[in-house]
Amino acid sequence: MAEIRERNEAAQASTAAGTAPQAVRVIATDGEAIEVARALAARLAQGAAERDSERRLPREEIEWFSQSGLWGITVPKAYGGAGVSFVTLTEVFKLISAADPSLGQLPQNHFGLVDVIALTGTEEQKRYLFGEVLAGKRFGNGFSEKGTKHVLDLKTRVRRDGDDYVVDGTKFYSTGALFAHFVPVLGLDEEGRGWLAYIPRDTPGLAVVDDWSGFGQRTTASGTVTLENVRVPASLVLPAHRVSELPTLNGPVSQILQAAIDAGIARAAIDDTLAFVRSRSRPWVDSGVERASEDPLTVREIGNLHIRLHAAEALLERAARLFDEIAAQGTTTEDDVARASVAVGEAKVLTTETALLAGEKLFELAGTQSTLAAHNLDRHWRNARTHTLHDPVRWKYHLVGNFYLNGVKPARHAWN
Repeated sequence: MAEIRERNEAAQASTAAGTAPQAVRVIATDGEAIEVARALAARLAQGAAERDSERRLPREEIEWFSQSGLWGITVPKAYGGAGVSFVTLTEVFKLISAADPSLGQLPQNHFGLVDVIALTGTEEQKRYLFGEVLAGKRFGNGFSEKGTKHVLDLKTRVRRDGDDYVVDGTKFYSTGALFAHFVPVLGLDEEGRGWLAYIPRDTPGLAVVDDWSGFGQRTTASGTVTLENVRVPASLVLPAHRVSELPTLNGPVSQILQAAIDAGIARAAIDDTLAFVRSRSRPWVDSGVERASEDPLTVREIGNLHIRLHAAEALLERAARLFDEIAAQGTTTEDDVARASVAVGEAKVLTTETALLAGEKLFELAGTQSTLAAHNLDRHWRNARTHTLHDPVRWKYHLVGNFYLNGVKPARHAWN
């Protein structure tokens, strides 16, 4: 891997996000990961509303995030990481996303890519790439494309050329790429098989364009990546097709992180609703009470929101515990993957619907004053609506029903 290290010296010294971290914590246990996430979330929450309002990219904040060690918590223990449980991983995502869901989304693909290394990498690739992650290096992503028939219709091509691969194409929704040290890009070979090229950020021919203009998740910089005759050493290219050809949890892992982000958004919206109703809102004139927090219809709606949030969190934890049980087996069967996909599908229905409902109910319960731009409370609904569009929750109902009624296993890909 000496060649790779030489090619990455510049990227490690200076990335689009700034200077690479000099001292990165290596988290050793699940408990430590939760403790660090709670402390970091409190720090990231400060200024989150202003960052969204001004669309100020979190260049400094993402360095705090990297240096905390949280980006390395799923590196297996055999390679120096904590190898935390899925229960812990989802809790970390919920905590960070409640503080700032854009920062919660930024490492979402990173963790899926760490999983791809564990599932498909050679021993040498694992040692090198896991070492980079523990040293604070971040993976962005170049997966999705726009203007194609569907999400699996990829135009990006990866072809072998001697000791290298050559990548050509254009990507969009490239969350994290602008802040990354490596931009893993998914492309197809001549036989239509998917390969992931973990491309160092400063590689000639690779460009990341900050053209994300979504009304939510505004500071994820989820814009365009272009690749023109980009050469990548074969040692940095992994056979991504294997994670769906073989029964693995890679797809469900992607989904459970999505659901955890939405659960965090829901929690933040509900917390801000409580704070506003208690301190600023007026009771309705016909209620006969002195404070908005005593309005019986408001109390009823707050109860409903908490019931839905707790149900969503319970299904999320249930799915995570199932993932942990499957992972502990050492081998994964097709039935295991199906059960995991269905379990996380059930959770994702409730995390999606609760996040959207909480963002909407905030204004109904808090009142007209809550719509003032100074409060920027609309960010909760905007973030929920944008992030939950990753894949349509209406298809989760179909996935779950088709499994229980007809015994049909979900298709294996990153959206199930």
